[in-house]
Amino acid sequence: MVQTAAPNVSYEQWGEKRPVTLDAAGALETPDGRVKPNTGQTIEDLKAIGDESESLASWQSRNGIDPSRQIKIVKVSHMRYQHADLDVIVKFLIDFGMCIAHKTDDEIWFRGYGPDQYVYYARRGTEKKFLGGAFEVETYGDLEKAATIPGASDITEMKEAPGGGHIVTLQDPEGFLVNLIYGQTPAPQSAFPQKVIYNNVHDKPRIRKFNRFTPGPAAVHKLGHFGLCVQNFDAMVEWYTKNFNFAPTDFLYVPMPNDDAKSTSGKKIKDVAVFTHIDRGEDPVDHHTFFMTTNKTTHVHHCSFEVHDYDTQQLGHQWLAKEGYTSVWGIGRHILGSQIFDYWWTPDMNMIEHYADGDLVNKDTPVGWGSAGHESLAVWGPEVPQWFLE
Repeated sequence: MVQTAAPNVSYEQWGEKRPVTLDAAGALETPDGRVKPNTGQTIEDLKAIGDESESLASWQSRNGIDPSRQIKIVKVSHMRYQHADLDVIVKFLIDFGMCIAHKTDDEIWFRGYGPDQYVYYARRGTEKKFLGGAFEVETYGDLEKAATIPGASDITEMKEAPGGGHIVTLQDPEGFLVNLIYGQTPAPQSAFPQKVIYNNVHDKPRIRKFNRFTPGPAAVHKLGHFGLCVQNFDAMVEWYTKNFNFAPTDFLYVPMPNDDAKSTSGKKIKDVAVFTHIDRGEDPVDHHTFFMTTNKTTHVHHCSFEVHDYDTQQLGHQWLAKEGYTSVWGIGRHILGSQIFDYWWTPDMNMIEHYADGDLVNKDTPVGWGSAGHESLAVWGPEVPQWFLE
């Protein structure tokens, strides 16, 4: 066992004289030189975001956004996809940690253990197709307001879907479908996984209690977020933030050599990605529910589902690997949002993620800006693969 000592004192370990403690500056003297160990800390949003920031109210005012005119979203509800082979996607999503809530010959609704009736809707079709994300709105009046947006569908009743309710479908400027629902009955509450007790160097509450785990899929709690790759980034940001209560949490930018392109911060930079949360005032919400990033083509990037904790995620990773599915990237920890991530390909090559331990924000969290690049994606984990960026 490693011994501890006062600074600059060495002990013999494995036949060698070795330093075993930090000095007053937090550095460690080792046989290979002086190094400073990694650290982790939980800090206030203002400090974490830094000076490249602006209050949400100021950003909305500068960009001509009137919150009183927005369609009010409560939360993200579920994803909607078309698949050529429903049997294959059923096996994958069960291995991913979902269960079937209801099915017909050509449609299947999958749920997690959270309050949503379903978190993933799959429809049979001749080819795979992204049918958009779905969001729950505050009132039926919000559906009526949405139905007046050019290109919107009629409001229809979801007679076959678990929990019922009504839905209206819009098209954003790049043709992605946006589904809004209201009136769905919440699902009966399922049992939550037991919270695992962790010991660290200071606090060791787990006395005569041992952690044991059962292999299997990582049970999905809820849909957390999804993202799109877009070509007309500025127009898409304007459409989503003016029509709905999507609020930017973080922008990523690239520098610009002249005044031709200024970002929404007003600086000589070009915003190329945004992470948005649902503005629910003082109520805490996920760091991002919806994101967009500039790309050469227009397509869905991935959808992401919350799981209980890190051990659940690791066990789920092992299960998916054992079943022969293809990993995209992970496990690692993101910087923006702080989530522990694990990305996979579905059998028909849609990207899907498990995440755990994400940040929460509210109206007082400032809008942040940061430089775009590989280094902005993760603080630890495998090297980011090229296909993740495409």
